[in-house]
Amino acid sequence: MTDSVVKDSAPEGLLETFWSYERALMADDLEALDRLFAPGDDSLRGDASGLIVGHEAISAFRHGRGGAPARTIGDIHVRDLGNDRALIVAVTLPASGGRGQQTQLWHRVTTNDGDAVWLIESAHLSVPAPAIVASIWRIVGSPLVTGAPDGPLVGETVAVKDLFDVAGFAVGAGVPAYLAESPRTVAHASAVTALLAAGAAVQGIAQTDEFAYSIAGKNSHYGTPPNAAVPGAIPGGSSSGPATAVASGQVSIGLGTDTGGSIRVPASYQGLWGLRTTHGAVARDGLLGLAPTFDTVGWMTRDAQTLRAAASASLASAGRGAAVAGFAVAPALVALATPGVQDAFAAALAQLAEAGLTDDLIEVTLPDIEDLHEIFRTLQSAEAWATHGDWIAAHPGGLSDEVAARFAFGATVDSETETFARLALELARERIASVVGDRVLLLPSASSIAPSTTADAETIEQVRQSTLRLTCVAGIAGRPALSVPKLTVNGAPVGLCLVGPPNTDLALIALGESLA
Repeated sequence: MTDSVVKDSAPEGLLETFWSYERALMADDLEALDRLFAPGDDSLRGDASGLIVGHEAISAFRHGRGGAPARTIGDIHVRDLGNDRALIVAVTLPASGGRGQQTQLWHRVTTNDGDAVWLIESAHLSVPAPAIVASIWRIVGSPLVTGAPDGPLVGETVAVKDLFDVAGFAVGAGVPAYLAESPRTVAHASAVTALLAAGAAVQGIAQTDEFAYSIAGKNSHYGTPPNAAVPGAIPGGSSSGPATAVASGQVSIGLGTDTGGSIRVPASYQGLWGLRTTHGAVARDGLLGLAPTFDTVGWMTRDAQTLRAAASASLASAGRGAAVAGFAVAPALVALATPGVQDAFAAALAQLAEAGLTDDLIEVTLPDIEDLHEIFRTLQSAEAWATHGDWIAAHPGGLSDEVAARFAFGATVDSETETFARLALELARERIASVVGDRVLLLPSASSIAPSTTADAETIEQVRQSTLRLTCVAGIAGRPALSVPKLTVNGAPVGLCLVGPPNTDLALIALGESLA
């Protein structure tokens, strides 16, 4: 810091306060940082990941990030704007190399004690872009795999969830110890081949929650990908890496999987289009699964047109059924969402009704939601242990405590309990089919907006449980489910979910586009 050169004269006390802030930043002195930022709802803090508004939100972001990267300060440029305001633009020199920039708008105010103090009203940080963000990507190329020279997806780029075989690369499944032992694959998974054959290029292999057994988007080994729509919030998972890669504009298509919401939840949290396909409509060879009864392949995009193109290139005869007949809503499902999401959902329904799009909407009563969730949880857990239990038993400590506990529960599900759950699944599926019929079931894609990265484990688990009760319905029914970026709560996105009859995947996208 002592080598910094101030290019302009500064108002009294400003530079001293600037250096106080810089020292607090490098020491991660959260109390001092909070004190030096202007209070209230109008303070601004921005960087490449987005804008955070309000002192409280900025403070929460700092508490959750675990400190700022080490840096020193180069040249400092000061502009006195008058009216007790000044602008500082400082060159930053990250310890990791390169150059960045810190821009701050300072305001001198008088405290209740009569002291004049400088506070930051707005700050923007630019840093050198990393070659690979490890929380998003496991490996990236330019591209990693080139697609066919002709086809409907030429010019599109794909982030492949680290569960699919990409020829020449190992599958890591979000678990470093598993990656270390995985052989290089010799052929692409069918879902990857379909996109390449249509002209898309694979940009890279993107991160996932450990063995895809989460909907939060956190990974204790590689970090939490940023939420490109809500700075400081979790991204949603388990297709977290592909979702963030799409939402941040790094690729146009995220190839993911959805067992219990792993496409719909990150799509909801980051304002994307996301499709969970009809169970079995897309081949799952070359895919490291979790629970075969519920595992599906799907995609996330920023617009409906790209989603439709990806789905059209990947769906064979399945998924191309005729248009659907009417809409349904289950009040018991909607009641699982937070009040803000319920209000946004109701407002969306009112808007659609006013436009004459939902004149045939009916209310339905599904089987008991707790029973549905227990069926899903029992079978998913038992199958997850059957899929990965041997590896997990041989690698104690290889997983985070949270994910390990879910697998541990799966190990306790005996054959009699699993058999009973399968019988209950068939009955529940028949009941849903008889109640909903060929209508599209409308519901929120997630129970809440994306929680903050600073939310405690109990809060995250509560959100997870509420959301799984929403998302498990499509899994139990084996039906396609589309998340449409239609709702907002306090500026944060929430998806409107359309659960359609089996094999109406493409028609569901067209319907979602008309509603959006």
